[in-house]
Amino acid sequence: MKLQIIACLSAMVKEKFGADVWQEVLRLSDMDDNEKYMLHISGMDIDDKKAMEIVHNTCRALNITIEQAAGAFGEYWTCVYAPKIYTSYYKRYRSARAFIMGMDDIHEEVTNNIENAHPPRFEIKVLDEDRIRVHYKSKRNMIVFYIGLAKGIAKYFNTPIEVKKLSEEYVEINFRPKRS
Repeated sequence: MKLQIIACLSAMVKEKFGADVWQEVLRLSDMDDNEKYMLHISGMDIDDKKAMEIVHNTCRALNITIEQAAGAFGEYWTCVYAPKIYTSYYKRYRSARAFIMGMDDIHEEVTNNIENAHPPRFEIKVLDEDRIRVHYKSKRNMIVFYIGLAKGIAKYFNTPIEVKKLSEEYVEINFRPKRS
């Protein structure tokens, strides 16, 4: 996994909860000084197990579920962090639907342009004019983070959506959810 993901998590935790909480996450994750230093070098890799340990320890430190963490991360990544770094993607897409439909293209570009990148891939099936089914393909089994990102994209574009997890590989996205 790219350290960029953990750098974003670090920025989010520090901004929303304070640097002391992030230090607690690192302590719970048993990070030595060299590992802490490496977290600041974007483009580098971090072992998937270590990254997930940091994510789970963030949940512990904040007393939240993985779903809550994925939702907060997805919103922060798509609304705050990524627009600064991946501006061209945000200029390319004009709606939440277009962006979500184009995420596999983005990940294909990332795979081709960033050494050792292995982002998830997505197959999309259009169900009707309002709904799509997304097949999330990754060995990491982090579909909960995809859900957070999809909801974050919707927030970025100020578009109400409904994301329904069907399984560990499939979600359905409704771009015109019924209002209650």
